[in-house]
Amino acid sequence: MRIIITQNITLDGRVEMLDDWFDPQAQDEELSAELMRQSANEDVLLLGRQTFEDFRGYWPNATDDTTGVADHLNQVDKRVVSSTLTEPGWQNTQIISSDPLRAVADLREAPGRDVIVTGSITLAHELIAEGLVDEYRMFTYPVWQGRGRGYFHDGAHSARPPRLKLIDAKSFPSGITYSAYEPSA
Repeated sequence: MRIIITQNITLDGRVEMLDDWFDPQAQDEELSAELMRQSANEDVLLLGRQTFEDFRGYWPNATDDTTGVADHLNQVDKRVVSSTLTEPGWQNTQIISSDPLRAVADLREAPGRDVIVTGSITLAHELIAEGLVDEYRMFTYPVWQGRGRGYFHDGAHSARPPRLKLIDAKSFPSGITYSAYEPSA
């Protein structure tokens, strides 16, 4: 399977949502269609504990969702990386409680389509540092946050981000742009 990180991101490269710039229900039709197109190839949704808990607290209860995201997330095979969670409390969820990098490497070698990581900033940074990411997807919102964690780790001891090659790009009526990259070698 391919390991893909999909993030919502600001113009200044921030993925940590500290301000009110992202609303999962406020999507134009073209953006919703793109998200559903990508979801059609998703075999596994891989999340860190905090993002999983955020999703679990929102999506199963989103009965007025017109985007199709709630239905998809309730049905997709979910994996949550957590050393403290014992009961996921959301259908189709397995807990990865130890050696998440090994678990992701094993998923990468398994047959299938896409493993999508979204949010889960710490997990995403670890996967990038280990070279386990096959594709990077960015939905860029026309806002400047000025603070917060970025798509790539900013720390002094972080691995150098990989060189990337653009493989897809689109813009939407809302002003959001989409770009996808793969490591160029």
